[in-house]
Amino acid sequence: MGVAVHGGTLATAVRAAQRAQERGFESVWTTEFYDRSATVSLAAMAVATSTITLGSGIAYAVGRSPLVLAAEARDLAELSGDRLILGLGTGTRTMQRDWHGIDGASPAPRMEETVPLLRRIWGMDAAGVQHEGRFHRMALQPTAEVAPRAPIPVYLAGFNARMVQAAGAVADGLVGHPIFTRRYVTEVVRPALAAGAARTGRDPQVPIAGYVITSVAQDGERARRDAAAQIAFYTVVRTYSPLVELEGFAAEVARIRDAWKARDHAGMIDAVSPAMLERMAVAGTPDEARDQLPAFHGLYDRLLCYIPSYGLAAGEIADRVDAALDTFGA
Repeated sequence: MGVAVHGGTLATAVRAAQRAQERGFESVWTTEFYDRSATVSLAAMAVATSTITLGSGIAYAVGRSPLVLAAEARDLAELSGDRLILGLGTGTRTMQRDWHGIDGASPAPRMEETVPLLRRIWGMDAAGVQHEGRFHRMALQPTAEVAPRAPIPVYLAGFNARMVQAAGAVADGLVGHPIFTRRYVTEVVRPALAAGAARTGRDPQVPIAGYVITSVAQDGERARRDAAAQIAFYTVVRTYSPLVELEGFAAEVARIRDAWKARDHAGMIDAVSPAMLERMAVAGTPDEARDQLPAFHGLYDRLLCYIPSYGLAAGEIADRVDAALDTFGA
């Protein structure tokens, strides 16, 4: 079991890592957005801890060249004593185009080329790396001694079947999305992982580090509204429509999107149904949260408590982190 922290300050991530280690969690994961660097957060977390596994969930694999990404990961692995899992993603096509200034076409094939190239760079010797691909070109001849290193575990984020297949084809694992449901994982994600693995002759049992929105507070209703806000924030994105349709949440999500357009934060939360909350989150008082978590047991290889952040100030996020760690820690 692990914990994933998005939002807040750099100090929030560091303190979460320290407390998660103290409370016996297996891993702690940090995210990346337009106001937070996953690699810098991981560096700070690495020097503040000693045993807990550190993961990026995710760092952007677009906007960085494979060489820069490989070098950053190499430093992080060294800094942490090889406790790093490099979780990579592309974000939505709109994010790729508008945030990173790249063509958002064919993100899955891009990742299928990027991950093996990273491993080649980590294993580079005096011969260097020569690569001519669809998305990347590299002609690197080392001018000084370089020591090959063992590959760093790479997980890929995927939501729709094609990107999940990419994780199965080339990655060491999949970073699941916070709004995944048991039915979506069973009927879409696991088969897509196996199909991707079969295409490249790999073991079909690809591990999943799966986020579960986890909102705990003494005020159970406030905890549920924080979880609902996070669900509403994600379901606005049309990329996630296949899950919405599979679960029969189209009517609720239509209301959420209308409220989003009107900048009606309360309306977005009110549109999240009890069924959505039950299938996508653990939310309530500490006792209620403990009772709900078994519904997600066995679903993931690494179950990650994902702390809500949408609409919350840094101090509130830190409080939610502490509450989850105290509720589920050893």
